[in-house]
Amino acid sequence: MSTPLSSPSLGVKPRAGVPVPAWGLAVGAMLSIQLGSALSMDMIAAVGPAGTGWLRLSLGALILLALVRPPLRAIRRRDVPTLLALGIATGLMSIAFLAAIEHIPLGTAVAIEFLGPLTVAAIRSHSAQALIWPVVALGGVVLLTEPWHSDFNAVGVGFAALAALAWAFYIVLTQRIGDRFTGIGTLSLTVPIAAITAAVIGIPQAAGHITPGILAAAAGLALLLPVLPFALEMLALRRMTPTAFGTLMALEPALGVLLGLLILHQQPSAFQFAGILLVVLAGAAAQRDGKRYQGLEQAENHADLDSIH
Repeated sequence: MSTPLSSPSLGVKPRAGVPVPAWGLAVGAMLSIQLGSALSMDMIAAVGPAGTGWLRLSLGALILLALVRPPLRAIRRRDVPTLLALGIATGLMSIAFLAAIEHIPLGTAVAIEFLGPLTVAAIRSHSAQALIWPVVALGGVVLLTEPWHSDFNAVGVGFAALAALAWAFYIVLTQRIGDRFTGIGTLSLTVPIAAITAAVIGIPQAAGHITPGILAAAAGLALLLPVLPFALEMLALRRMTPTAFGTLMALEPALGVLLGLLILHQQPSAFQFAGILLVVLAGAAAQRDGKRYQGLEQAENHADLDSIH
């Protein structure tokens, strides 16, 4: 994973031509994801969370298909159920997360969703000691959501928990299909399925509210997620170890809180600051044995530039 990115078809220069450090690329990918989420709020108000997810996934699929040759010939009959399930999990994860941030702060939703990959990583480590980190993160989530307050939003927390569950299934399914398809090849197959999944609820929700401005905004959001993060993560993973990348990924809930504060003016309480600190520490500590959150990077560790025009 430390080889520099170079591809004549992409016109990308060797490592010396990329002045941004690897950690900067990884952080840039996370910022793109959280910025896309924060900027989705206006669209959620206009076309609903499912409508936003459907538009964003549909335009993201079109962008990916314009860049990538889907490995259709490589699909075997036994691959079809896993690919379909992976696409459906992706669509549900997107809709559930967008529905969550309609009700609860961005950082809180990210932290709850983060429990999915963290739990999968702990279970797959086959170490009883590793199971402590999801428990620590859960304690942080309790501080973040403050269920002892009367304004505790069970609906938002429930949607975020559904997103965490979908992310956990996404990881397991990605690992199952990872030996058959590359990361970007998988995305070119599953994002269109995710868009179709989101369409079931998204089209009725968005019907009558779609304008040229909404479509332009959705295209921009699709670039922020998944296209730009995937490219940045793919570059980063060629220049840093998976463990280092996974440790940096633990900062994502904190970035969600930061962008929620700066863009959405969501001011965390002292308890919530403590909660996000626990989640970040739990995520980073889970990397200490050299294990990372499989699938957190959307299978970029299997990325293959041969499938890009």
